[in-house]
Amino acid sequence: MLTHRVIVGSMFTNTYIVATGKKECLLIDPGAEGATIVKRLEVLNLAPKAIVFTHGHIDHTSATATILHHYAQRGHEIPLGIHQEDQPFLGSDAGHRNRELFSHLGDAALEAFETFDQEVPEAAFSFTEGDHILETDLIVLHTPGHSPGSSCFYSEPRGVLFTGDTLFFNTIGRTDLPGGNQDQVLHAVTERLFELPPDTRVFPGHGPLTTIEREAQNNPLESKGATI
Repeated sequence: MLTHRVIVGSMFTNTYIVATGKKECLLIDPGAEGATIVKRLEVLNLAPKAIVFTHGHIDHTSATATILHHYAQRGHEIPLGIHQEDQPFLGSDAGHRNRELFSHLGDAALEAFETFDQEVPEAAFSFTEGDHILETDLIVLHTPGHSPGSSCFYSEPRGVLFTGDTLFFNTIGRTDLPGGNQDQVLHAVTERLFELPPDTRVFPGHGPLTTIEREAQNNPLESKGATI
């Protein structure tokens, strides 16, 4: 599974381009800098067959409108997918709901919020636990705790796991915002993700890549609260 990472925005979100064919890909968490993401897609000669989100927070979604507009001008429509529990973060209420999250963290966080495009289109489809992402071998693992609909995308044959803001290198997703639940995220990480094969490569929503083995052995399971 050929995967390219693009680090974007004021919160250094990891956007992933996952090739699914010679000229097609899945785009995971286009968090900001839509023009930068489009440029990378064009260099790779890949067009998104879908955009999917590990969760609905705006630092993972705000480049979406720019990307959709770019491809719509070329007659290419791209469906959006998200877990059904996080659908309220998209659509006409996206800006308001996300501003509420950032407001809990004070003025500096609100300044960061203003760097994001607050127009986020509605999802065309939703997914839940055990679903395949379209025709790929990525399976949805519903891992709530950071947000109600937080999900990971796992390919057993390829040994890869996209964890969004559930599991990072040496930390876990914050749970001190509306919709967060510490017990849930700890359960998701220790009882579900750490049960995957140790050599599974982890592609998190922020920060460096890691493996399940490394995190199971060394992660202190405490949120450093660095991201939304």
